[in-house]
Amino acid sequence: MYKKFSHLLSANVPFAAFLFGRFNNGPKTPLPKELRGLYPFKLHHFENKHGTTLSYFDEGHGEAILCLHGNPTWSFYYRNVAHQLRHQYRVIALDHENMGMSDRSNRACSLADHIENVLELIKHLNLSSVTIIGHDWGGAIACGVAKELRLKELHLEELHPEEMQGMTPICKLNRLVLLNTAAFFSPDIPWQIALCRLPVLGNFLVKWLNMFAFPALTMAVTRPLPLPVKKGLIYPYGQGPWRKGVFEFVKDIPIETNHRTRKTLNAIEAFLPKLTVPTLFIWGTRDFCFHTGFLRQFQKIMPWAETVEFHFAGHYVLEDASEESIKVLKAFLVQTKFRQQLTNKEESTSQNPIPVEALPNWKTPTVTFAEKGAH
Repeated sequence: MYKKFSHLLSANVPFAAFLFGRFNNGPKTPLPKELRGLYPFKLHHFENKHGTTLSYFDEGHGEAILCLHGNPTWSFYYRNVAHQLRHQYRVIALDHENMGMSDRSNRACSLADHIENVLELIKHLNLSSVTIIGHDWGGAIACGVAKELRLKELHLEELHPEEMQGMTPICKLNRLVLLNTAAFFSPDIPWQIALCRLPVLGNFLVKWLNMFAFPALTMAVTRPLPLPVKKGLIYPYGQGPWRKGVFEFVKDIPIETNHRTRKTLNAIEAFLPKLTVPTLFIWGTRDFCFHTGFLRQFQKIMPWAETVEFHFAGHYVLEDASEESIKVLKAFLVQTKFRQQLTNKEESTSQNPIPVEALPNWKTPTVTFAEKGAH
């Protein structure tokens, strides 16, 4: 009925064609010239098992770093990470289904669907190991993906060598980096977001008045964004039908006890204490949504994690504290790799083991920066 109605209107009314017609499947490349300077990356595509084409960039060579965005951003949010790390690492950033430059599908994706898509991408790219970075909804997705990877690792450790013959190689989880996010249930939801969850009004506000992606350009930062960055962040959400995924993410917040995503989130939360890989929290403390209460909960659940707080930054911490965050990320990547190399060397050396005190300690006290440039 919807397709027949939209097709009829599209054939007769230009504005209806603008709303319902060829724009339904999302924005297409190439990007506008003014954005290509900020986001010069070649976009790659793969088709998930449901037949939807997802977009991602894949820059550099070396150890893989997989970046997962939240709502209402897209892989553009990780542009500076790619610019700074692609000379030493392979930086991959996915646009989730119905988001960014990925296609708008006919299904309303849940947290479990997005986790499944990321696992398919990892398989598609044949990654043997990965560090995962997640922001906002991307953090919950990252923890869900990390859970699945670790379960496979733990299962493999229980097998005898002969049982492993012919098995599909698994992807090892190297590290986990979380930015202003949550991966556990919390009833703490800002009224602005609660308003956008309402079935009829929320759909109208988010999709047709753009009252989620557009306000985030000011609400999610503490300093005004440059105009080209604003245009870049909101580019894939410039038309009503393109915002399908934005509204779906809002609806997927599992406030109700019988919500379809509550079970998935509960399983992720229960597994967090077992994700004992090197973990880093980078947090903008002036976040109206994922405030420091969420960070403190993470620290209780995952006490081995390292934390860096930027008290001048908001929800879009990679915008407010881009340079500072990437410096911290670089140090974390190098330090944890060095520590692992020394640990491996110690395990393989029987006559002259390396003293434990010689190993760098990646679990450092919480570091805070009150003002930009204070470090």
